[in-house]
Amino acid sequence: MFKGWIKNSFIDYPGAISTILFVGRCNFRCPYCHNGELITNHEIMPDLDMNEILQFLEKRRGFIDGVVISGGEATLYPQILPFMETVKRMGYLLKLDTNGYNPSFIEKLLNRDLLDYIAMDIKNTGAKYAVTAGLSVMDISRIEDSAKLLKESNKEYEFRTTVTKELHTKNDLLEIGKWLRGSRRYVLQQYRASDSQLTKREFTSYSERELQGFAEMLNPYFQKVLVK
Repeated sequence: MFKGWIKNSFIDYPGAISTILFVGRCNFRCPYCHNGELITNHEIMPDLDMNEILQFLEKRRGFIDGVVISGGEATLYPQILPFMETVKRMGYLLKLDTNGYNPSFIEKLLNRDLLDYIAMDIKNTGAKYAVTAGLSVMDISRIEDSAKLLKESNKEYEFRTTVTKELHTKNDLLEIGKWLRGSRRYVLQQYRASDSQLTKREFTSYSERELQGFAEMLNPYFQKVLVK
């Protein structure tokens, strides 16, 4: 299930020191995804030793605040629940990175009080969602349901969009802002090329100045807008 591990991070859980675990496999094929190996090679990548992970967490109590589960897409693994329950019993904060395409599982996690923070990717506007996610067709209502769950929860959450010139216009971002109006936190992530990108398609990043301009435009729609 877990294929990758960053043992110490100061940036992935806002305000906390975390360890990041990456699952393999995803139900999206975003062409700019920088974790391509987790998507295409997950079947041949060995699983990390769960006992080693738990022993690490036991030893690092007091030094690490939280565990981030990323991917890939963790909501594809119902068997992840016992691990998450163990992490919570150990006293750690737990953050989930998700594409939001499995709202029923996200709702289960929220109902069981297993999450402290949820970061949900917003790929694009509804009309451009499928192409940005690398799919021929998709059910956008599943994304809308997950977004509604987060907005109505009492947990910390953020929506985030990786922005490229080829896929996202200023008007697209404005439409996203109107769609998610009133949400707590929205993050504009600058696209960065990677050797492990899922496809060989070339993308262009907006400049820091351009992204800051988008953030100013979106400020009225969110409690907080950040550029990363």
